[in-house]
Amino acid sequence: MRSEQRFTPPCGPVIGQRVGPVLKASGIPYARAQRFQPPQPVDDWSEPYSALDPAPACPQWRIRELEPVMGSQTGRLPQDEHCQNLTVTTPENRQQGELLPVMVWIHGGSYISGAGDAPIYDPSALVSEQRVVVVSVTYRLGAFGYLGGEGRPANLGLLDQLSALKWVQRNIGAFGGDPDGVTLFGQSAGGDAIAHLMATPRASELFRRAIMQSPPLGISRGRHKMTAAMAAAGSSLPADAPVKEVLRVQEKARAAAAPFGLRGLMPFGTQYGVWPLPEESQIDQAWDAVAPHIDIMITHTADETRLFIPVAHPVKWLRGIPLLGSGATTLLSRLATRQVYVRGIRSFVRRHRRAGGRSHYFIFDWAAPDNFYRSAHGIDVALLFGTPANTEGLKLLQGASWEELDKAGKAVRALWAGFARGAELPARGRIPGVPV
Repeated sequence: MRSEQRFTPPCGPVIGQRVGPVLKASGIPYARAQRFQPPQPVDDWSEPYSALDPAPACPQWRIRELEPVMGSQTGRLPQDEHCQNLTVTTPENRQQGELLPVMVWIHGGSYISGAGDAPIYDPSALVSEQRVVVVSVTYRLGAFGYLGGEGRPANLGLLDQLSALKWVQRNIGAFGGDPDGVTLFGQSAGGDAIAHLMATPRASELFRRAIMQSPPLGISRGRHKMTAAMAAAGSSLPADAPVKEVLRVQEKARAAAAPFGLRGLMPFGTQYGVWPLPEESQIDQAWDAVAPHIDIMITHTADETRLFIPVAHPVKWLRGIPLLGSGATTLLSRLATRQVYVRGIRSFVRRHRRAGGRSHYFIFDWAAPDNFYRSAHGIDVALLFGTPANTEGLKLLQGASWEELDKAGKAVRALWAGFARGAELPARGRIPGVPV
């Protein structure tokens, strides 16, 4: 059942709608920017803004190999480089004057794919079960947001996210959210972005808690030569090039990053020494300074890189070796998981604690029975946002019934929202499920 709902935030009146047990105000602009330029706040409006349609995705290529495994990163949303929009989802049965915890979702996708309003990130169950307000942010990706060089500022996607957080501080009270109780949560590149948002000036004025799911912190440093090579590959890109030409240059930049080892697997991303981030030599100091003011929960799955085994060409060859192939690929997956995720995450947790911060570290080891992917990268997202519609047929979850998925999903949502409410949680542990 859908019916109009009106909100009156400081930015101007907004018309949303009731969708089942939640209220949604979709595709609200929080900033606008010319191509390769920093975002600027949107002027307030006086006429009601119709927030009934999902936010468009930043232009991107489809990642066809992974769609059958974990779902479409955009769900066929329209694409527009002017994508700085957000969607607010709030419980429909709020009491007058009630302010609920706010959870701001930063989607992943290696900084080149994804969209805040993709169906695989539907927050309705989280909102209705846990009585939280969720804000889903769409931001610039790839060459539009992170290429840099030749007069193009880097970190534009990160600046978009900061603009969204400022919008939340000013406006979220009108949607029933508590601006003093904001928790960021994001997975993969989204988790990496959150770690770096913590290092920006005045971060603790924008959010109080942070959940980082599978951030690839093991490959976040030592990227200067790679980003320089990528910028050089895009040196001929004019600011007025057609969108498809920007995407073609983006692929050239990705190819230029390929010789740089594991870092080249996620070549786009935040760049140190470019506003609003400090130099790489000063990043630990920035994180130390904010540690006492932002609580963190940081997680990774037990088998992160098994997601990529079927699509990585060298590993395909290895898997084909009789008798040895299966064991060899499993060992390779474990080594890559440790190198890209586990070491960097554990180092981040230790540093945060030493600096006086509160932290919680969990390993996610739920898996569908007898599933090849086990507890692979992204399985936590499938449970956190899972619905019968957006999980149907996904290879990552094959072998589990909807009842099993829903039971595990409820447990994940309760843990995530409990952290957002400031509940007492263990310092470390596992998120259990089917033995793997």
